[in-house]
Amino acid sequence: MDKRLFLLDAMALIFRAYYALINSPRITTKGRNTNAQFGFTNALIELINNQHPSHMAVCFDTHAPTERHTDFADYKANRQEAPEDLLSAVPDIKAIVKGFNIPCMELDGFEADDVIGTLSKQAAAAGYEVYMVTPDKDYGQLVSDKIKIYKPGYQGGSVEIMGPAEVCAKWNIKEVSQVIDILGLMGDAVDNIPGIKGVGEKTAAKLLAEYGTLENVIASADTIKGALGEKVRAGKELAVMSKKLATIITTVPVEFHEEDFRLKEWNKDVLNEIFTGLEFKSIGKRILGDSFTAAVAPEGVQRDLFGNVVNMPAGTKKGPSVEKLEEASTRLEAAVEKGEEGAVEEGEASSGVIAGKNIRNAPHTYTAVVGEAAIAELVKKLLVQKEVCFDTETTGIDANDVELVGMSFSWQAGEAYYVPVPADQEATKKILGAFSHVFDQASITWIGQNLKYDLLVLKWYGVELKGNIFDTMLAHYVIEPEGKRGMDILSAQYLGYEPVHIEELIGKKGKGQGTMRDVELEKIKDYAAEDADITLQLQQCFLPLLKKKEVEKVFYEVENPLVKVLTSMEYEGIRVDMDFLREYSKELDREAKEAEEKVYAQAGGLRFNLASPKQLGEVLFEKMQLDPKAKKTKTGQYATGEDVLLKLAARHQIVDDILAFRELTKLKSTYVDALPLMVNRRTGRVHTSYAQAVAVTGRLSSNNPNLQNIPIRTERGREIRKAFVPRSEEFVLLSADYSQIELRIVAAISADPNLCAAFREGKDIHTATAAKVFGVEEKDVTKEMRYKAKSVNFGIIYGQGAFGLADNLGISRSEAKEIIDNYKKQFAGIQHYMDSTMNFARENGYVETLMGRKRWLRDINSANFTVRGFAERNAINSPIQGTAADMIKLAMIRVDEAFRVNKFRSRMLLQVHDELVFDAHKEEVDKIKPIIMRCMETALPLPNDVPVLAEVGSGVNWLEAH
Repeated sequence: MDKRLFLLDAMALIFRAYYALINSPRITTKGRNTNAQFGFTNALIELINNQHPSHMAVCFDTHAPTERHTDFADYKANRQEAPEDLLSAVPDIKAIVKGFNIPCMELDGFEADDVIGTLSKQAAAAGYEVYMVTPDKDYGQLVSDKIKIYKPGYQGGSVEIMGPAEVCAKWNIKEVSQVIDILGLMGDAVDNIPGIKGVGEKTAAKLLAEYGTLENVIASADTIKGALGEKVRAGKELAVMSKKLATIITTVPVEFHEEDFRLKEWNKDVLNEIFTGLEFKSIGKRILGDSFTAAVAPEGVQRDLFGNVVNMPAGTKKGPSVEKLEEASTRLEAAVEKGEEGAVEEGEASSGVIAGKNIRNAPHTYTAVVGEAAIAELVKKLLVQKEVCFDTETTGIDANDVELVGMSFSWQAGEAYYVPVPADQEATKKILGAFSHVFDQASITWIGQNLKYDLLVLKWYGVELKGNIFDTMLAHYVIEPEGKRGMDILSAQYLGYEPVHIEELIGKKGKGQGTMRDVELEKIKDYAAEDADITLQLQQCFLPLLKKKEVEKVFYEVENPLVKVLTSMEYEGIRVDMDFLREYSKELDREAKEAEEKVYAQAGGLRFNLASPKQLGEVLFEKMQLDPKAKKTKTGQYATGEDVLLKLAARHQIVDDILAFRELTKLKSTYVDALPLMVNRRTGRVHTSYAQAVAVTGRLSSNNPNLQNIPIRTERGREIRKAFVPRSEEFVLLSADYSQIELRIVAAISADPNLCAAFREGKDIHTATAAKVFGVEEKDVTKEMRYKAKSVNFGIIYGQGAFGLADNLGISRSEAKEIIDNYKKQFAGIQHYMDSTMNFARENGYVETLMGRKRWLRDINSANFTVRGFAERNAINSPIQGTAADMIKLAMIRVDEAFRVNKFRSRMLLQVHDELVFDAHKEEVDKIKPIIMRCMETALPLPNDVPVLAEVGSGVNWLEAH
């Protein structure tokens, strides 16, 4: 018991603590958010009191880059910037840790994982029992008989301690050393480690069961048959890199000195001062007892449903809603102090609310409806309703490839009905037919959470809901564009209710997870009926919030009507030319090998790993001396990212060949070889899934495949669009694209006279800008002038300064500053727009689009320059990007309506940025082109008479049409 070392992964636990309370934040009387400090302190105290460690340390990351960032520039690049409240909590937490006389360990060039890994090995060798306190699964590679993972309890659940047996069971591997092999193969989305495209955890485990290590898998790639073999061969370089990225370093220059880590008496004076400043009255009394003498201000500060700080002075009469908030806060604090943090499980944030209600203690009547008579009775009840909440249960999550298991209905809080359907699809269609009169009622408004999924499932059965809809997920999206909006989270946050979790029915994610088809009727009835009931109650919560936040217009006119449009588009999908992709894959492979050989030849015949930044850097900067000024980073390697190479391109042909190799291999593995794997087995087409409620600006995003990322900037990348083709010879692809829409919106909302006039007169906007900026006649504008003006046009409204423009154009900073100064002088309306928009945001806390879509900017008045600057850039560009998003969404709604009214055989298939793609029947092309252009150009008229223009083209594939 005197040799138990606990090593805490600080940032993982800080994030966990912060997000656990994100929707019920602790705000001091000075308006400071102390979620992270409060949650972390409670977790630390709980650990000390319950586990009685003899030795302890808390390990932190630093801001310095590591070898992983040098090896792979995109390492952790997809992580969202940490909130200011969280970042500002770190110094407090370090002070708290030191107040407990516990060492804080950190070292530039290494992550906390590496420090913990090194200390763990050293302490285990010295006979210690080591516990790594973290929710991070990657630590499994370090586990041994002496070293274990200590995973704190989730939402009051029990602690999980993982040794070698538990780690191997979790990953389905034989040795813990294979954790890095499996991560190398499957990648890690949290850290943006790529792995092999298309290889998931299950496949990775199978490969390791057969070959033992990642290296053996790659060595045997040519013997692996079918699509899997193609994936392995295409992704082997990234797999090797991914394994290295996932490997925790255990040779960090830190040392485990026993006495430095031994728990000692706390420094109560330091803790007293910190707890006083943070207003931790209850913690202070519990930890320090009578010695806690600080006069802490009353802890009555709450946030209302709109995020505003509410101070309740003594003697103030409190309404029921405030009393509930205070009661919830008291309950939350008590629960957290018992260790029930409602914490983050492997990156997934909980609602932060300790929900007191659930299916076991809340009154409800949930009824299973089975048999023709019972269904007929339910249909009678449904036909007299004006609003019905509707939900489906299915066998999976891909709406284009699932079977219906059941439907639930609710129109009164606390009551819901569940209708199961059998595996026999004909019998299912018969049951659906019994509800056809209900589904056809245009007078019924259908309420649902992520209703597009349910509509798409029904569409595959030939069923459509004719009435209006109300999607609670989208309502919350326009109310609060940032944050999570899963039904469980919203239920806990807004209703104080914890729904039944799907894992209780079908098990946790992984190979052992079942489907809803396997669940007994009584359990699935309660789960499904509860979903409909809770969603109905959420709608009732959101209705007044839509009005309060003044976002009804964008919800009812843009987001809600778009759901049915996207449903139809996802159902249609788009045909892919498999023969073209096979041939193009071979062509890219051939060109990549040619580029690779050119690189080796120019390197003096030296063969090295082109995918290794370390080896590449040594060749370019030591052997070839391309840049004598190049210096190694703190990790001892040269930077070889694309930005670095582009600056060297003029010095040697080898750089162009390296960039060509990178582009060719990425195109092949990421797109050309991946697309065929996404083709739907039933339709032979790819069906992208559009996400409406992700981008805070209002833009749509797409997945499987991600169409937003189909390359368009290079000739080789554009060729991929040839793979997208019409459904048959009777059709052509038609592409309709807005012309310079964001610049038009800038001109319109800034009311700049020069910019507005240029668009009204139909001028080339970049030429017109160049003429003004450089003081010449338009006829005298050179290509170089136009290019520079174009860079300013697109850059300045997104916060680009002289440094960024100089870097982008390869000019001096003084020249860049002169260009920007001239631009601001000639287009003074732009600067006025930027200033007035930021002032509005500072005063009101938000900015909005022409349709009233709001983006809340809580950091706009931040004292932190970096965070405030980010908010200011968002204040400028959100109204622009958001208005463009609203415009194309409105256009899609109008095009869809026009197609339905005219009963065209043509179909809208894709939306990518400012472009719409159609399967156009050849006999209808001349009819639909003007309709599409009219719908796009009139969807959202711009102020100051700035015209909106759309261009339409057609062809035998997407590239030709575009």
